[in-house]
Amino acid sequence: MRIGELSERTGTSRRLLRYYEEQGLIIACRAANGYREYEESTVDRVLQVRGLLDAGLPTRIIKQILPCLDKPRTIYFEDATPEMLATLEHELERMTDRIRCLARNRDAIAEYLDAVRSTRA
Repeated sequence: MRIGELSERTGTSRRLLRYYEEQGLIIACRAANGYREYEESTVDRVLQVRGLLDAGLPTRIIKQILPCLDKPRTIYFEDATPEMLATLEHELERMTDRIRCLARNRDAIAEYLDAVRSTRA
């Protein structure tokens, strides 16, 4: 698929997709006319990258852990510095806290909706 379709399917601007490519987070092949061509799997990869960026991970860490997210899983240990491990542990804790907060908010909204629906019935 071309960059425009990838942009539409992921909700990611073309400019940001080019940036992801520059950072080595996604890979594009070049067609004979020079246009970028992406594999179908790139859609999931872009969504993974966006999720990790939204969670606060820097692109240098994302680049190192992306291979761990592939199937079959390929894990590279040679680049795992103590600093990177500490960063990942911190981010894991932060994500866990965020998930708990989101779950509480989801449950509160669900209760509110149930209460509103029951009073209307």
